Amino acid sequence: MEPRATQHISEIIELIRRLEAKGLAYSVNGDVYYSVGGFSSYGKLSRKKTDELEAGARVEVDERKRSPLDFALWKSSKPGEPTWASPWGPGRPGWHIECSAMSTKYLGQPFDIHGGGRDLIFPHHENEIAQSEGAFGRPLAVYWMHNGFLNINQEKMSKSLGNFFTVREILDEFDAAALRHYFLSSHYRSPMEFSKEGLEEAGKATDRIHETVERITRALNNFGPAADMAIMETFRQEMDDDFNTPRALALIFDEVRALNRSLDGKKSHGLGARAAALRAMCGTLGLLQDSYVERKKERWLKKGILTRAMIEGLIAQREEARKNKDWKEADRIRNELQSAGVVVEDTTGGAVWKVK
Repeated sequence: MEPRATQHISEIIELIRRLEAKGLAYSVNGDVYYSVGGFSSYGKLSRKKTDELEAGARVEVDERKRSPLDFALWKSSKPGEPTWASPWGPGRPGWHIECSAMSTKYLGQPFDIHGGGRDLIFPHHENEIAQSEGAFGRPLAVYWMHNGFLNINQEKMSKSLGNFFTVREILDEFDAAALRHYFLSSHYRSPMEFSKEGLEEAGKATDRIHETVERITRALNNFGPAADMAIMETFRQEMDDDFNTPRALALIFDEVRALNRSLDGKKSHGLGARAAALRAMCGTLGLLQDSYVERKKERWLKKGILTRAMIEGLIAQREEARKNKDWKEADRIRNELQSAGVVVEDTTGGAVWKVK
């Protein structure tokens, strides 16, 4: 759902009128302002004190306002701007009020998680709280999560600077699971330097997870009936610690290494439960996707090195050579495919191929 402010003018007007009735809003010549002084807990999210705040670049200076901190809920119409009818005359909503109106309508109050960039803490989210909690007397959200900036070449990635990639562009080269892994590798509150080199490393790490799961599946035919509870409890503790995904990923790769060591040594004790824990942890973070291997093949095939039909034809020739015990020819075909970037694995169900 992607609600639009222009489709919720009636809800916005009703919310402003509610704030007026509570003495938290006042009108001046067709404009309506929120009275920050009437909301005693203003500044609690950003930990700013109202007596220390000064009118500046992000606080509009207007002599008609009771306080320089008061912000617009409704703005009177100006030439060239879209306008709607209201009890205060034609105009349009302020920047903050639309978010309060739409979140209340679709999510209720309080809702579970409110997110956004760190640059939105003040004034935008602070003003949302003042509007919503001032109107209804209930918390706006249970948890607030503010992410660090995504940077490129030490600059904030932004549309205005033109230093950005679209998701579509990235997914032409990298898998969605790799992109997810890349973002999870940094704590959400920390700034992150975006690079294709980093995405390539994330892709290799995601491959490692999928390869381990495939290997376990072949060895056990199935995962354990229940996950190892000690591993899952540690995972929960990391996730409960302010959504500490870097530590959760570290735990996942501890298990990847441990499982591969057990498989190398043909040790099966406790393997099923640990494998089930790995699957559960990766499932929680969305790192295991059924179509991952096939999507990787499709991206590789777009390079035009070999077609699917050519690969499958060579594999069929290799199978025929193996039946005839022509090991030299079988090895030649395997090496030809491998040099092109295609890896052939012999399984009990026959030869399968994947890309590096």
